Amino acid sequence: MQKTAIVLVPEISLTPQMLDRFISRFGKEKIAVLHSKLSIGEKYDEWNKIKEGKAKIVIGARSAIFAPVTNLGIIIIDEEHDSSYKSEANPKYDAKQVAKYIAKQNNCPLVFGSATPDINTYYKAKTLGKIELLELTKRANNSSLPKVSIIDLKQELANGNRSMLSRELYQEIEENLKQKRQTILFLNRRGYSTFIMCRDCGYTVKCKNCNISLTYHSYEKKLKCHYCGYEQEIVKVCPECHSEKIRYFGTGTQKLEQEIIKQFPNARTIRMDVDTVTKKNSHEEILNKFKNENIDILIGTQMVVKGHHFPNVTLVGVLAADLSLYVSDYHAAERTFQLLTQAAGRAGRGEKPGEVIIQTYNPEHYSVICAKNQDYNQFYEEEIFYRQAMRYPPVWHMLVVLCASKEEAEAYACAKELADTMEKVQADKKLQMIGPADAAVAKVNDIYKKVLYFKHPDYGVLIQIKDKVEQLMEEKQGVRNVSVQFDFDPVNGF
Repeated sequence: MQKTAIVLVPEISLTPQMLDRFISRFGKEKIAVLHSKLSIGEKYDEWNKIKEGKAKIVIGARSAIFAPVTNLGIIIIDEEHDSSYKSEANPKYDAKQVAKYIAKQNNCPLVFGSATPDINTYYKAKTLGKIELLELTKRANNSSLPKVSIIDLKQELANGNRSMLSRELYQEIEENLKQKRQTILFLNRRGYSTFIMCRDCGYTVKCKNCNISLTYHSYEKKLKCHYCGYEQEIVKVCPECHSEKIRYFGTGTQKLEQEIIKQFPNARTIRMDVDTVTKKNSHEEILNKFKNENIDILIGTQMVVKGHHFPNVTLVGVLAADLSLYVSDYHAAERTFQLLTQAAGRAGRGEKPGEVIIQTYNPEHYSVICAKNQDYNQFYEEEIFYRQAMRYPPVWHMLVVLCASKEEAEAYACAKELADTMEKVQADKKLQMIGPADAAVAKVNDIYKKVLYFKHPDYGVLIQIKDKVEQLMEEKQGVRNVSVQFDFDPVNGF
């Protein structure tokens, strides 16, 4: 009897490309597709196709791991480093952990694929020997890696250039246009301006539901919250001091698009971010348009730099490499290295050589330098040293306990009581506890969030702490209107 396979991709935008490759090899009838952009009817048809055994290969985003396959022969997780494999919404699950369990139950291999492996995965392979490590040292088509240049934006400012484009990137785009070659510009922030502030009193326009600045979207002429979806009209007068000196700061993909249209009016451009892919099949339409209709420049967020194959792309520009570098998350350097390396991987995939230009205010940071050199091993050594020093995963394990409530005082009181209790009952000297503290985003959709962090080299100790916290909350049931959530070795900062 023929075996079946599950192939996971991190982004819906990667599904059409993967699907084309598998169809060309195995035929359309043997393949089923599962992801959230399908209609209910389409999902039903694909599900039945799998359940009836007509489909031998299932391709999809993380939820496809639950497909009703029989006689499973292999699970492949492409771009395994991507944090989107862990669901942040209910029901919360980690597709990689689910895949590990299913593979064990079916006695079949589980293959993780990535040019920039998750530090946890690589640690288990290289140090613990729990995963077999197979290394590909060349591109599939034997094409050479692109030339990568780093531009210090501090120097650009010192030389009087206040444009979003460094002089070198501008010149290379111009040359690419003359040569009829394509360019990808990567800026990992959507919208036009990222915050709005009064120049007189310093007031910043924030979401009424979240403790986060609103982002200006120029095409809709709206201010939007990227956490809860709240929208409001643009602000022309400061509500605090009534000054009219309201200024828009920061840049996003909309602003970059307008800048490119202004500086290269004859170039054909297209933008791909969350705002442009809301309609069904919009991912596929934008990518096909860029590939097949001689679009000169593709502008987008991280969804444009993940695994796409465009043979005529010879130039990739990273507009602000620092955006992911100084977020409040111990994965910051890892995320930056992965994004820069993945972005660089889009250039020169055909016969023509590729070039990558990385614009940054931190050209000396090891994540930027290692990305320039396409040197994962060097990055891993630097990063694992940092993780060891700071006792972060994968060297130590971490449990995050989040207390959430509509009343900030209740959320804090709950977290403080849990912290005080755990200090009394836990005698383990290796255990580290931090908090209570505000979550990375302290208020989302009118819910206040306080966190406790527990770190210990033994995963089992953290499970005991989780059980103890749950017991304490059961004893206090009805006293507070506070929900408590847990996350082990978080991949997205709390």
